[in-house]
Amino acid sequence: MADSQQIDEGTGAKKSTKAERTAARLAKQIGSFSKAHGGAEAQVAYIGQRGARIVLVGEDGGWGDLVAPTHAIAEQAVQRAGVTVHEDFDGDFAAKVKTGPYEWTRMAGIQLGGPSNG
Repeated sequence: MADSQQIDEGTGAKKSTKAERTAARLAKQIGSFSKAHGGAEAQVAYIGQRGARIVLVGEDGGWGDLVAPTHAIAEQAVQRAGVTVHEDFDGDFAAKVKTGPYEWTRMAGIQLGGPSNG
């Protein structure tokens, strides 16, 4: 008796189309960030089942992040946006980040006498 397997070709195409749309949306957001900050660089980090985090650092020191559902979609988005991608968030890349009072109180909060984060 021959083994048979049912293949649903539509499901793969739907997932591919959804992934393309997600990457395009993220690339548009990255492009907007880059334009607003005089250019941008990125780092993509795997965050488990949640997907991948795209950390953006603008030429003016502004920073932000986005979350993609998969590492592949994140990589595709930064490639489409045309930004420089770093392997790690360290060294000269990390030194470009400028933080202000808000970030310091949110990151250090109670230790520096700032407002609690709770």
